[in-house]
Amino acid sequence: MRSHEAYCAGMRLARYSTPEGPALAVVERGPEGDQVVLVDSAPWGDTDDWGVVFDAADGVPDLTEAVASGRRLPLDENRLLAPVARPPEFLAIGLNYRAHALEGGREVPKVPVVFNKQSSCVNSPRGQVHIPAPAPDKVDYEGELGVVIGRRCHRVPAARASEVIAGYVVVHDVSVRDWQFRTPTMTMGKSWDTHGPVGPWIVTTDELVDPHVLELTTKVNGEVRQHSNTDDLIFDIWWLIEHLSTAFTLMPGTIITTGTPSGVGVFSDPPRFLAPGDVVEIEVEGIGRLVNPVVAEPPTAPLIGRS
Repeated sequence: MRSHEAYCAGMRLARYSTPEGPALAVVERGPEGDQVVLVDSAPWGDTDDWGVVFDAADGVPDLTEAVASGRRLPLDENRLLAPVARPPEFLAIGLNYRAHALEGGREVPKVPVVFNKQSSCVNSPRGQVHIPAPAPDKVDYEGELGVVIGRRCHRVPAARASEVIAGYVVVHDVSVRDWQFRTPTMTMGKSWDTHGPVGPWIVTTDELVDPHVLELTTKVNGEVRQHSNTDDLIFDIWWLIEHLSTAFTLMPGTIITTGTPSGVGVFSDPPRFLAPGDVVEIEVEGIGRLVNPVVAEPPTAPLIGRS
C-alpha cells in the first residue's frame, strides 16, 4: 500500500452544479471568500464522481496542475452536490456513541452494529429532506461523521487504516423510526429517497489528520439537539475499517457513516420528530455544515423504467 504521505496536500473535494451539468471541483479558501475550482477529470475518464476518480488513480490524485488551470467561480453552497453521487457501498454503524446507546436504554455494543443505507438515498448538502406519506410522524435526525474510502482494500489492519481513507464528510442519517424498528436490519427505515445528505465536500486526510477529536453539533430550527465529540465513539474509525474489510472488499467511494451521538428525537421526552418546515443543520468541526430543509414528499406516480 502507498503511504499516507503520498497523498496530495489537504483539500476540500466537491461536486458542483454548473449550467453544463455536475462537475468535479476543489474548494479554495481565501481572504476575499471561498471559491470553487473546476478540475478536469480527463486523466481518469469522463466522470463527475470522486469515487470513480479515486478508483482510477488508486487514491486521491495529485491535482496541482488541474487546480492551477481550472476555471474559478465564487462558491455558492446552494450549488454543491453530494461529493460521491452513488457510493458503491453506503455503510452505517448503529449505537456507536456511548451516550447514545445509554439514552436508548441499550447496552454498549461489544461488536459494531452494521447496516446498509441504499445509495439511492444520497442527497446534496442543501437538498430537501422528504417526509414520506406512509410515515409522516416518525422521521428523525441523526448527525454523523462520515468516512470516504479512497483505495480498494481488503483485510486492512487498524494500524494501516488511514492509508485507505480519501477523507471525511458530514452525513445526515435521516431515519424513519417505525420502519427502522420493524426488523433488526434497519435498512428499510434508513434508505428512503433523500434521506442521506452528504457533504458539503470531502476533506482529505492531509487536512484532517485526527478524526477522533471533532465536535459534532445538530440543530433543528436553530435549537441545538445534539452536541458531542467523536472522542465518545465506541469503535474508532481505524478499527471499523479493519472490522468491515475482514469480510468484504471496500471499494473507492464507499461511505462509512460512524454513528450518531445522543439527543435524537425518538429518545426525547416527549419524542421530537421532524415535520415539514423544519431546517436541520449538522456541523462537524474541521469539515463543514449540511443545511437541509424538511418538506412533505411531493406526490409521485409509480416509476417503471426511465422517466
